[in-house]
Amino acid sequence: MGRLGLTEILVIVGIVILLFGGKKIPELMKGLGSGIKEFKNAAKDDQPAPVKKEEEEVK
Repeated sequence: MGRLGLTEILVIVGIVILLFGGKKIPELMKGLGSGIKEFKNAAKDDQPAPVKKEEEEVK
């Protein structure tokens, strides 16, 4: 499978407009944007904390 060309993208956009209608699309995009924002915040919070070096090494 290759990349999507301009005609494929236009066909997909046309189908989405036919299915959901012009008034529903802004609500869908708002929900998608907030979902992506929450995912990025969660991914940023899940990064492991850096390992602290022990102040005194055990001899």
